[in-house]
Amino acid sequence: MSRLKRFGIDPYLMLLFATVLGAALVPAHDRVAEVLDGVSYWAVALLFFLYGAKLSTASIIAGVTNWRLQLGVLATTFLVFPLLGIGMAALTAPLLGAAFAAGLIYVGCLPSTIQSAVAFTALARGNVAGAVCAASISNLIGVVLAPLLVSLLMTTGGPVSINPDAVWKIAQQILLPFFIGQLARPLLIGFLDRYKSTVTLYDRGVILLIVYVAFSAGVSGGTFASAGPWVLAALAGVMALMLALAFGATILLGRGAGLDRADRATLLFCGSTKSLATGLPMAGILFVGQDVAAILLPLMLYHLIQLVTCALISQRMAAAPEGAAA
Repeated sequence: MSRLKRFGIDPYLMLLFATVLGAALVPAHDRVAEVLDGVSYWAVALLFFLYGAKLSTASIIAGVTNWRLQLGVLATTFLVFPLLGIGMAALTAPLLGAAFAAGLIYVGCLPSTIQSAVAFTALARGNVAGAVCAASISNLIGVVLAPLLVSLLMTTGGPVSINPDAVWKIAQQILLPFFIGQLARPLLIGFLDRYKSTVTLYDRGVILLIVYVAFSAGVSGGTFASAGPWVLAALAGVMALMLALAFGATILLGRGAGLDRADRATLLFCGSTKSLATGLPMAGILFVGQDVAAILLPLMLYHLIQLVTCALISQRMAAAPEGAAA
């Protein structure tokens, strides 16, 4: 792992690509797919329980009081991004098809990442406490707001419809474990501090499991074979453009709000990233009985592109002089 990092290669990215390749070559079928689906459900619930146990009350208070930063992240995540998703879906639907276009809207409605946004912020010498709070608030609000945005922006009766029980099921799987984790924090914080690397491995492992399950469904259902390589390449280009526009929006918003360098760096990473950990299980609940793999593919591509791009940007910001602009 350390040798890969020395050459600028992120091992986690390599594992993501390997997982996608594994799902393409050896997809899960029938009973195996059902078992993995059940395992991934409880694995995600435990993951958000750990998120709740790791987040300190002091971090919440420190982040919440920085209201300009918090409003900036929320405005970018739940206002600018949905508009981007709608616009790009309308422009690209004739080329990409209805399911992929729906995936663009879905990406726009999701909350920001937690782990990677905080890690990139720390590397770029940003406001880490503000990033922890902003990303966590985004996910807590997003558990309720994202399904509502999706149901509002995607036409019912079209190629995509929303499971009416989605909000309650998402709350059971994500929000409830998070709050239970907060309550259990005094009992678990010592254990979590001692085994940080193990918890991180579990975090990454759950994401890989969900990616494998989702891509297996896409391969088994013929989603990717029917799309063709040119459509997939075009979709990757669209996701890269969406990320570039999101970067531009966070930069303009940060300058307009008069944020300092540390807060602008935080806004850049918390406002432009989208959570795979929240988005994958949420899609399985929202889009029951539909082409979930096709709807999720834009999110997976966006996640890969954002990891590579944010890693490069954060390293460049880390290498900049102390007084340099963000």
